Amino acid sequence: TMTKDDWPDVARIYQQGIDSNSSTFRRQVPAWEDFDKSHSPVCRYVAVREGEIIGWVALTVFCVDCPYSGVSEISLYLDQNHRSKGVGVKLMQYMVEQSEKNGFWIIIAQIFQDNIPSIKMTKKCGFREVGFHEKVARDRLGNWHSLVVLERRSTLPEYN
Repeated sequence: TMTKDDWPDVARIYQQGIDSNSSTFRRQVPAWEDFDKSHSPVCRYVAVREGEIIGWVALTVFCVDCPYSGVSEISLYLDQNHRSKGVGVKLMQYMVEQSEKNGFWIIIAQIFQDNIPSIKMTKKCGFREVGFHEKVARDRLGNWHSLVVLERRSTLPEYN
């Protein structure tokens, strides 16, 4: 489980995502307090290998006290030295399992159209493509990006 003490490593990995220009429209890493307020208090995890945080995943809730309370958006970032090694799949699969235990029935992922490895990984974890946002926003360099929208709906009987 991610804690405030993990924030320096989480922020470092988040900054790598910003620097890659293929993961987020953010221009800077938020302060811990802002991250903490904007993400679900449950379903925040870090991947640790040999004592080092190498990735993180968290959910943002669409609406806390409304019929959409079980719908969330996922953020998953990996240290640049640990990509394409199966860590993302393990983090995503763990998040899917934990999200269902915590009352989430849909997880949405919005991924840059040209971030093919992330799209493939997300589909490998049971997500399906449901939409597309053409030139939805500009990155930090001013380039327009389109997003592929994927979702995973829980298969648990109580959510179907």
